[in-house]
Amino acid sequence: MPNTSEQYDQIINECRGLFAKKAKDYGSAWRILRLPSLTDQIFIKAQRIRSLQENEVKKIDEDERGEFVGIINYSIMALIQLDKGVAEQPDLNIEQAISLYDEKVALTKDLMENKNHDYGEAWRDMRVSSLTDLILQKLLRVKSIEENKGQTLVSEGIDANYQDIVNYSVFALIHLKENS
Repeated sequence: MPNTSEQYDQIINECRGLFAKKAKDYGSAWRILRLPSLTDQIFIKAQRIRSLQENEVKKIDEDERGEFVGIINYSIMALIQLDKGVAEQPDLNIEQAISLYDEKVALTKDLMENKNHDYGEAWRDMRVSSLTDLILQKLLRVKSIEENKGQTLVSEGIDANYQDIVNYSVFALIHLKENS
C-alpha cells in the first residue's frame, strides 16, 4: 500500500518548488490580491480542469496537472491572506513567503492525516473527476461565505474549505501520477 504521507510530501515539494521560483520572478505581488480574487483564480483553474476532463478537443496543449498545482499554490496564498490580510504593496521576501507557505502546508497536512485516519483513505477509491467536482463545490461554498462577509451559522469557515481544496488537489495529483 502506498504511503499517503510520503506521496503528499512529494506533491507538495513540487508545488513548493514552483511557488519559490515564481517568488524569485515576481516577488510577493500576490499579496495585493483580495480573497475573492484568489477564490476566482482557483475557480477558473478548477473550471478549466473540468473542461479538460469533459472535452475531447484541447486547443491549448496543457493537462490537468499544472492546473491542480496552481490550485494548491493559490489556496496556500489564500490561507496566508486570511491570516495576514491584504497588503498595499508586496511585503514579503522569498524566505518569509516560503516560511508562511510551509506553515500553512503543515496545518493542512495535519488536517489531511486526521481526516484520512477517520475516513480510511476513501479518496483512493474516488475518481479525479469527483475530486474536481468537490473542489468546485468547496469554491462555491467559499464564494457564498465571502458574500456573507465571512459569517456562517453552522458551517466550517473559509480556511477549512481552502485546506480541503489543497488536500483534494494533492489527492488528484497522486491519482494522476499513479495512473500515468
